[in-house]
Amino acid sequence: MPKKTIPSTRDKKPLKSAKKKALKIQKAKTANARETTEVLLSAQKIYKPSREILKNANVKDYEKTLKTAAKNPEKFWEEAAKDITWFKTWDKVLDKSNKPFYKWFIGAKTNLAYNALDRHIEAGIGGRTAILWEDETGRTRKYTYLELFKEVNKFVNALKNLGVKKGNRVAIYLPNIPETAISMLACAKIGAMHSVVYAGYSAMALADRIRDASAKILITADGSFRRGKIVDLKSIADKAVKECKSVKRVVVVKNNNQKVEFDKKRDVWYHDLIKNQRTEAKTAKMDSEDPAFVLYTSGTTAKPKGIIHAVGGYMVGVLRTIKWVFDLHGKEVFWCTADPGWITGHSYIIYGPLLAGITTLMYEGVPDMPKPDRIWRIIEKYKVNILYTAPTLIRAMAKYGNEWPAKHKMKSLRILGSVGEPLNPEAWRWYYEFVGKNRCPIMDTWWQTETGMHMITPLPSAPLKAGSVTKPFPGIIADIVDKDGKKVKAGKGGYLVILNQWPSMARTIFNNPDRYVKTYWQEMPGFYASGDIAFKDKDGFFWIQGRGDDVLKIAGHRIGTAEVESAFIRHKAVVEAGVIGVPDPVKGEVIKAFLILRRGFTGSDELKKELLLTVRRALGPVAVIGDIAFVDQLPKTRSGKIMRRVLKARELGLPEGDTSALVS
Repeated sequence: MPKKTIPSTRDKKPLKSAKKKALKIQKAKTANARETTEVLLSAQKIYKPSREILKNANVKDYEKTLKTAAKNPEKFWEEAAKDITWFKTWDKVLDKSNKPFYKWFIGAKTNLAYNALDRHIEAGIGGRTAILWEDETGRTRKYTYLELFKEVNKFVNALKNLGVKKGNRVAIYLPNIPETAISMLACAKIGAMHSVVYAGYSAMALADRIRDASAKILITADGSFRRGKIVDLKSIADKAVKECKSVKRVVVVKNNNQKVEFDKKRDVWYHDLIKNQRTEAKTAKMDSEDPAFVLYTSGTTAKPKGIIHAVGGYMVGVLRTIKWVFDLHGKEVFWCTADPGWITGHSYIIYGPLLAGITTLMYEGVPDMPKPDRIWRIIEKYKVNILYTAPTLIRAMAKYGNEWPAKHKMKSLRILGSVGEPLNPEAWRWYYEFVGKNRCPIMDTWWQTETGMHMITPLPSAPLKAGSVTKPFPGIIADIVDKDGKKVKAGKGGYLVILNQWPSMARTIFNNPDRYVKTYWQEMPGFYASGDIAFKDKDGFFWIQGRGDDVLKIAGHRIGTAEVESAFIRHKAVVEAGVIGVPDPVKGEVIKAFLILRRGFTGSDELKKELLLTVRRALGPVAVIGDIAFVDQLPKTRSGKIMRRVLKARELGLPEGDTSALVS
């Protein structure tokens, strides 16, 4: 059977009666059930840290550090705050008087851009490389901390001339280029809130975000490069701005020299704007609780949520996590393959590395152009020490074969990382063996836009299990509970919640505090509800099973999508899987799997039988497979998340919602 891409099935005849009957059966079976999930997979092999890793680790005694931080999290975070430069220190570490609107480092004054740039200049490391940049076409640029400092200051003065002041909102719609970092840092230095919008979003999605933030300035580019093609960002921005009365000026970066329409009254070229500007600029003294930026969630099923992070607490959380999780010592080359338009890009492409005074690598394009070894060639070329990427990319690289990473000398790699979706054990082991050469520990991190920083993650000195995010970061107290908020036993799945407060937590949703309370705090009072399901094994290791709204409900059993997908990937023919539940009149739901095969394998009825047997052996009779489809690609966001909602909509002939964030 030949492979195919997943078609849209909006024109299918609706299965009205079958769907209604299935939904009734499903509701009846789960109405009185305690909302816990079946735990079907759990790898138990322990990967211990090497002597070399332990010798150089910032945190040598992992378990002791966890216990000490858990006894007094506030003290732990107060100690972490000493890594930040403050213009005025705090009067109080944590204010809980207006729950759930918690505040950190009350009364303190600081600035995000100052900590990312100015203090490094003052410390004498202005000559260190801050940003290395390369794009798909092979163009490169490099900025030292001093050069970046000057570029940021020029843009600060330029933005002030356009009327940007503290508290204003500035929308940034740029590809992964240095001007994105410069724009973000310039806003931070002024005290303006930036709203970075992923440069793959449609004009409608961009307009929604600009309008909600009431941004007065939009920063965009003539275009960007992607898979050998030019994406016309300026025309998309023009369409969006027509719907946004708040935008007074549009700043345009000349990124690929393509012709664009230009409104001389509204538009201004970035290079003209910064010409002759001073390389010194005043730093705004920000209150610790002043908003640093607004970042919108995807908004694929509802109005996008503008997540607000505060200046002081965000810095403290991001700097402590990047230093400890990736074991930084000051001179590393750090490559996070995400996009600045996501929280991963904010925290671990731009702010985290620069706060830590290391070199961050920015790459505009796809990692398999012109050949599948582009990612490995970049690591070799720039001597990358830490690679932080998404499971979907790891699985895609595995699909190309082991020979591609083997072509390149990557001895510089010391730490590997994963973010965005659960990293199944099979992909974990491939990453560990063929990229890390069995010597680089994998920091498999769980966190969210709302958390701002890593929440559940190993440290390099921690023992690891393939597929587990291990334990909460020091100072974070997490647990698994049922739908009533009651703690579940080890080995039983449930809802992942955070029991305490942390400095980089979201402060609110922009202009909608009621939605903030309802979304994260009301369902389980006293807990931060993550919306994910997970379980904790007998050793206290956490395993993410998927999003709560992706749970499969089969004959009264709740099953996480991650476990079923991992079971399929155990078969040598499968490199990536996406599974959904489809209505069944008897079981409530059965599983439909969409599978991407490795090169050399072809979909067939015989292979389907093998796959069904593989899943049966791994998961038992609970996971009822209704159908298997072999496909060339899965609908995914650039941040690496498989959009199971889109799979389900296409399968059932339902509206897909906004799909502009999907990888085309």
